[in-house]
Amino acid sequence: MKTNNTKNTKNAKSTNHTNTAKSAKHAKSSHSKQAKPQSPLRPSSRRPPGAPPRSRESGSVHGFLIGQTETLIAEVLKFTGPADATTSRFFRAHPKLGHNERGVIAEAVFAVLRRRMEFAHLAESGTGGPARRLALLGLMQTVGRSALRPFLSDDENAWLEHVSKIDPTSLPLRVRTNLPDWIVEALAKRFSGEELTQLAAALNYPAPLDLRVNPLKASREQVLAALAEAGVEAGETPFAPLGVRVAGKPALTKLAVFEDGWVEVQDEGSQLLCSLVAPRRGEMIVDFCAGAGGKTLALGAAMRSTGRLYALDVSDRRLSKLKPRLARSGLSNVHPVLIDSEHDAKIKRLAGKIDRVLVDAPCSGLGTLRRNPDLKWRQSAASVGELAPKQASILASAARLVKQGGRLVYATCSLLEAENEAIVVQFLAEHPNFVLVPAGTVLAEQRIDIEMGDYFALWPHRHATDGFFAAVLERTN
Repeated sequence: MKTNNTKNTKNAKSTNHTNTAKSAKHAKSSHSKQAKPQSPLRPSSRRPPGAPPRSRESGSVHGFLIGQTETLIAEVLKFTGPADATTSRFFRAHPKLGHNERGVIAEAVFAVLRRRMEFAHLAESGTGGPARRLALLGLMQTVGRSALRPFLSDDENAWLEHVSKIDPTSLPLRVRTNLPDWIVEALAKRFSGEELTQLAAALNYPAPLDLRVNPLKASREQVLAALAEAGVEAGETPFAPLGVRVAGKPALTKLAVFEDGWVEVQDEGSQLLCSLVAPRRGEMIVDFCAGAGGKTLALGAAMRSTGRLYALDVSDRRLSKLKPRLARSGLSNVHPVLIDSEHDAKIKRLAGKIDRVLVDAPCSGLGTLRRNPDLKWRQSAASVGELAPKQASILASAARLVKQGGRLVYATCSLLEAENEAIVVQFLAEHPNFVLVPAGTVLAEQRIDIEMGDYFALWPHRHATDGFFAAVLERTN
């Protein structure tokens, strides 16, 4: 189950590709060595794995647009709620802003959120208020300095020219990572300084737009052909067998492949997680924290709409978002179930009957920073610590559903050991009737060619996906 304060990060994973308030989604996948981080004001031609191409000149830039960007940045940086929700409210309050104008503003705001420490360091000089200086840095990153020049004072133009020439390697490492100290300290236990820098750089680029093909309605080849016919550039994802990575920001919801249920928006990492569950036809499956149902739909399609698939969640609002997606998918084996908590009586009636249970637990969402950069500023070590007991409780409750020989998959979109391995180790110590099944073995059985050990761990700088963790736990005698 997802709590209200954490579910926002999960919802964003499945919806932010089609929201104009979100940052740009592009596609380009590579698995070469990660480039060293470059200044956002003087980008290098070398890009990290999965990094989008440099932003195009999208829409006209004028003084009014700069002012609107400044106003929205000041509001978003209050961190009173998710940045995407704040941005959406702002656009609803300013209906005269056109599609291109909204795109420019949103991209600039999310650029500031991604590189807040770097931009704040550079904005210590210059003229005008802090929010305006941040707005100019964000806009220069997304539309270029030449587009801004006619609308700025001589002092502002001189300042932007100065900061654009700053050598990024001259900035303090703490500034270049654009991560709070508590996150850096946690990740430093796992990664060397160089790889930590690579990960931080990868988190500062917008995520690409990934789609999952619905095998009940089309093949990947058919989807790629249909997208090409519609003028949309796309290609296969590196690992997920049904994944498609789209270039640019097409109006996806207006395309026939979307309207007819051929595809759903789903990050490649999330698709691979569903493969880790490895559902079979005719089984009884539970998506224990279903939310808006992105993974539910993938599991149902893998089952070929046979058996029974229960989608549980504590939020009726979130489950309601599954209904139109379910109608497009053509699935008939999905049963949404509203529960009051992980201890609901409806869950107890399924005890010992389920073949496979997926627990996509509420978490910090730090694996989704490419999509939700505000999370690194809104979360804290204390908030992560508060989640751990809930994660352990949900996992223990879900375990009661699993029948002998069945499997339980615990997953998060977090980068932190405290939410991942630590929860699994504690669970295994308290549940000797469960054993860890190596994730690499499970994926190999699914004919997915990706190197993985005991745990399933995806990293943006290595795999060009969101950050994911999962463990496969099997119930023994």
